Amino acid sequence: MNHTLPPYTAPSQTRIGHVHLKVADLERSLSFYHDLLGFDITMRYGHQAVFLSAGGYHHHIGINIWYSHHAPPAPLHAAGLYHFAILYPTRKDLAVVLNRLLLAEYPITGASDHGVSEAIYLNDPDGNGVELYWDRPREQWPFLPDGSLHMYTRALDLENLLGELSSGHESRSE
Repeated sequence: MNHTLPPYTAPSQTRIGHVHLKVADLERSLSFYHDLLGFDITMRYGHQAVFLSAGGYHHHIGINIWYSHHAPPAPLHAAGLYHFAILYPTRKDLAVVLNRLLLAEYPITGASDHGVSEAIYLNDPDGNGVELYWDRPREQWPFLPDGSLHMYTRALDLENLLGELSSGHESRSE
């Protein structure tokens, strides 16, 4: 890396635009991202790749089998993707997707309150880590007396989160 570059700060409007994943089985991944999480299919490249999105964007998630058809998951103890995060607009939206996961009996690997956000963690069918979360409004974020952000990891109260569901939504079977 060239160490003579002047300092630079990315513009505040910069966002992570999309993730493109190598998967072993395209249909199995579509079952997860489309059928379970509800992303719309925006484009298919034959039987080798699919782009998915929410809200009509060209794509938030790309999945392909170009280099990974029938391949095993990446090793856990190797460099690579730890997880990517899907940001839901409201706490209720996160509750709806949590309810879908519970109804489908899909395994959840964790659930955390980070002060700034609430998150549910799981792995997709290829072992890629996925974080489903919503951000609290900035005025509710925890700050220390010196003004620095105080993020933490505490257990997320899933029953409290599910309380966001109204009677008009599907409910978890007991």
